Amino acid sequence: MEFHDAANFLFDLRRFTPRAGTEATRALLDHLGSPDDDIDFVQVAGSNGKGSTVRMLESTLREAGLSVGLYTSPHLEDVRERVRVNGRMISKQGLISFVEQTKPYLTEAATNGESPTFFETLTALAIWEFARQDVDVAILEVGIGGKYDATSAVSPIASAVTNVSLEHTQYLGGTVEEIATDKAHVASGVNPLVTAATGTALDAVRKQAGDIVTVGDDDADVTVAYDGRDGLEGCVRLDGPDWHVEALLPALGDHQAANAGIAVALARQVAAVDESPIARGLRKAHWPGRFEVMSQSPLTVLDGAHNPGACEVVADLLSEFEYDNLHLVFGAMSDKDHRGMVTALPTPDSVVTCQPDLTRSQDRAVLASIFEDAGVADVSRRSAVESAVELALSNAGPNDCVLITGSLFVVAEARRRWTRAEIPKRIVDLDDARKTLSGAHVTDPGVWRMRGKAVHRVLKTRVQKRQAQYLKEEMLSLGGECALSGLNDQDDETFDVVLMGTLAQFKRLADKLDGQPYGLSPFADDIREALSIQTRPEKLGYPWEDGPVVMGILNVTPDSFHDGGRYEAIEDAVSRGKEIVAEGAEIIDIGGESTRPGADEVSTEAEIARVVPVVEQLAALDCLISIDTRKASVARAALEAGGDIINDVTGLEDPEMRFVAAEFDAPVVVMHSLDAPVIPEHTVEYDDVVEDVIAELNEKVLLAEKAGLDRRKIIVDPGLGFGKSATENFELLGRAGELHALGCPVLIGHSHKSMFDILGEKDDDRLPATIAGTTLAVERGADIVRVHDVNANVAAVRAAQAARDPTKFE
Repeated sequence: MEFHDAANFLFDLRRFTPRAGTEATRALLDHLGSPDDDIDFVQVAGSNGKGSTVRMLESTLREAGLSVGLYTSPHLEDVRERVRVNGRMISKQGLISFVEQTKPYLTEAATNGESPTFFETLTALAIWEFARQDVDVAILEVGIGGKYDATSAVSPIASAVTNVSLEHTQYLGGTVEEIATDKAHVASGVNPLVTAATGTALDAVRKQAGDIVTVGDDDADVTVAYDGRDGLEGCVRLDGPDWHVEALLPALGDHQAANAGIAVALARQVAAVDESPIARGLRKAHWPGRFEVMSQSPLTVLDGAHNPGACEVVADLLSEFEYDNLHLVFGAMSDKDHRGMVTALPTPDSVVTCQPDLTRSQDRAVLASIFEDAGVADVSRRSAVESAVELALSNAGPNDCVLITGSLFVVAEARRRWTRAEIPKRIVDLDDARKTLSGAHVTDPGVWRMRGKAVHRVLKTRVQKRQAQYLKEEMLSLGGECALSGLNDQDDETFDVVLMGTLAQFKRLADKLDGQPYGLSPFADDIREALSIQTRPEKLGYPWEDGPVVMGILNVTPDSFHDGGRYEAIEDAVSRGKEIVAEGAEIIDIGGESTRPGADEVSTEAEIARVVPVVEQLAALDCLISIDTRKASVARAALEAGGDIINDVTGLEDPEMRFVAAEFDAPVVVMHSLDAPVIPEHTVEYDDVVEDVIAELNEKVLLAEKAGLDRRKIIVDPGLGFGKSATENFELLGRAGELHALGCPVLIGHSHKSMFDILGEKDDDRLPATIAGTTLAVERGADIVRVHDVNANVAAVRAAQAARDPTKFE
């Protein structure tokens, strides 16, 4: 079974309407052998804030060292987003295995009129995956209500109701009290139910659940205080019976303080987590689409508020920012209280109404009339979210605010403007073409028909169905090709497409897309940038902008894997640094802590003592000084001492690191890694290691960009040797150019690594393989190569450049 077959089977379950009761979910779990029997579950219900709360809880428990499963809904881009273990989506092969195991049962149930729904089946998928991965704790976000939700087919050890407002009255009851009672059925019976509900809702929750822990103001069991924002982070104080935490949150607002209080109360019920991992976990709990600030000029905010209460929160949060005019992009589902939402939002200076690509979307004309009734004079309509966002941004001045809200589905489509990657594919032969087409889940007959047409310029991206249809028609009219994923039967899902043609055909396609509807106009510029068609970006003055350069490694450590102990003394390090520059390196990368397997952790003070004196003495050299560290405080000290670049092997794991880079306007290397130091036994399952790394780096790059860094100053490193097999490391090396889909310079660090062991090269004799790797990396698109042996690798870079442009060295 192929992935598109398995995913289509699940999506087709949407034809079964929701129903009250957990019997179907329970029966499916029993068929799977009751995978829930040995899992500790936490169940979180509520009208608003469930998603943020479960993300904070997951992050906190992971910081405490637990393996954590997380089940959420809806998904923004990929159905696999709903099921995560330790932050990673379920693999495509895992989803295929689940469908292969359950398809006969589900088919037979459907013939008897008893088929589980899409949500019920996805709930079972999550629980099955959590058992398969042997998680310590599994967190389940409730879909609707509590009593009859599919997640209630299991017995939790801890539970929460975030808050209660009028919603889904056709299912849960017509009053807040009835809805609160339904939600409170998630009470575990093991630990008191945690809630931030107030008023009559709190009374109803207490009556149903019995023993509870309240979260809120001074008279609550857990008190929370929101002290405003610090840049793009919220400052909160949380106090429990025997604990106190002060933390920064990547989300803003009083409501997020309450969500954090609930998450911490649950975490301490589950694992008695200490204050330090709580603070770290809360700060790392990024959750897309929840008052997410994508840009600061103009202030651009995404928020999935989908009811009046959530819109009131958005209005309060916006009041913390200063801006001139407010430009609103608004779309919503048809079953929402649109007038209540419009009333709750701040009065905009202009509105663009739009429709997410879903059958349940409210007509943009209906929404426009509501804003007009509310007295908004400047109201426009666009069929697609992306087109609406483009219009709003084009109308906004640098000191204005653009707010995109009304539904998480609106946010999902809008967010693609910042996250969608058009990945240039290197197609040398038919086998490369077959792999690329198969990787986009094109059907086997489609791969066979189109593989011969792909040996030229190829772009893979993710679009809506209507966008895909237009792209296919236009590309065919130009003599090119467009292969669609087997998921193209799904009206409400985005899916992969592979565009194939000559550069001339892509240029004409981009020209045709200019000014077109359905969000295709911005896509035209994406194509031009991805294929370097008529684009000449302004240079920032860094050496890699003029061609690939060498970064020389200078480890001032006693235990680094290749040169540890050689340059531990300051005078030896300074001497070696001068040699590195003399041998032709443009960058010196100074590291004071080893990341090799089993390396001892170095304190902040000790690391600063190692690197800062070396930085100070080398800062005057005609080169850039990079500081190789995973600690923001070390990076700050090095930059203050004269450093130029931060090289973070953890990919911004320290939440402060991106802000330090932005404060100094310093380029930052963001590396893909699972652990630093490396833990050899920690492995993961990649579907396509290159595209998986791109997807995971995408969010890291976005974090740095949101902190204020120009994307051209964010250097991406795929992390060869960090949580990948030798085969996967070579795959990344050979496809290094695809990393340019992120719009960032690319660094490859392969020097003397154990990946070369499969070639028969051992630790003391990996120099020839390293040089070959450097040549290949440059030929495949790397901008920076990070190496120990500078002289030999500079020669390799120059040879690769000469092969590309023989006149360069005349």
